[in-house]
Amino acid sequence: MKAAVWYGKKDVQIENFPDTHPGEGFVKARVYWCGICGTDLHEYEDGPIMISMEPHPLTGIKPPVILGHEFSGEVVECGKGVEHLKPGDRIVTNTLYTCGECYWCKRAQYPICEKLGGIGLASHGAFAEYIHVKASQCYLVPPEVENDVAALVEPLAAAVHAIRQGLVLEGDRVAIIGAGPIGLMAIQAARAAGAGQVFALEVAKSRRKKAESYGTIALNPPESGYERVLLDHTNGVGPDVVIECVGAPETGPMAVNLVRRGGRAVIMGVFSQPSTINFNDIVFTEKEIVGSLCYVDEYEKVLLLLADGRLSGEGLITGRIVLDDLIEKGFQELIRNKDKHLKILVRPN
Repeated sequence: MKAAVWYGKKDVQIENFPDTHPGEGFVKARVYWCGICGTDLHEYEDGPIMISMEPHPLTGIKPPVILGHEFSGEVVECGKGVEHLKPGDRIVTNTLYTCGECYWCKRAQYPICEKLGGIGLASHGAFAEYIHVKASQCYLVPPEVENDVAALVEPLAAAVHAIRQGLVLEGDRVAIIGAGPIGLMAIQAARAAGAGQVFALEVAKSRRKKAESYGTIALNPPESGYERVLLDHTNGVGPDVVIECVGAPETGPMAVNLVRRGGRAVIMGVFSQPSTINFNDIVFTEKEIVGSLCYVDEYEKVLLLLADGRLSGEGLITGRIVLDDLIEKGFQELIRNKDKHLKILVRPN
């Protein structure tokens, strides 16, 4: 089968890759669409980052490895013991590999499993014609959700998880730092959770316009006065929850600074450089900081929200390409024209 195989930094090859029948408890699925995630781009530009050069303790896989994890597909073959799925079923898949035995797994804190791995990193992923996935981690896609939008369920689950980590309540005032793909998804998730006001802080004009289309007040942080605007719109209090979706050295402290006294800052961004926080800003105001890596059980919720229209994916897709064009029209296009795109989807065939 055709696949995009990662060998190392700036070394991803589109090639024929061996395929087999699914093992016990697994299904083989034909990939409809697979989105390019920031993780994929980071592994291409600077990897290995999350890819281990040694066999992963849960999967035994090491490079070369097929990238891609934001996908939708159709079951074409079921392995032994699979009874709840059948060929023809449209699916999405929770991408995490967890041990189920460590301190954190036993408390359902799966994103911080001590042996955490993921599809497309610790096992072969979905930039391929076919993928093998655990049947127990598959979810049926409702008929109301199109195949391309279904490929967004994975990042949408991460956004919904971040809103849950923020303990967002109905009527809360929420500020999202960064209106890229995840930030825009977090805006929608905040709305779906009942947030009363949502603000977006974004430097790119095109992304501010997109955020405004979701009913937010969009602000440009480099412009003076944005902090005053936030206070004016929150009766001088500040946002109840701030979600950081950038991962730049200045945006972590910004989240802590902007959230109200006693509020909660949720950090989603992945930081490539250290950042500095004055902890007196936490102690003297009893603010909380919490991390948000991916998801626990948000897939089913996301599919329901997509089906009933409280979440939408169509406006987030800014490009559709074929697998042969992954490097030039996918990775390189995102590197050259980052602000132009939100989510580029890849069709294997």
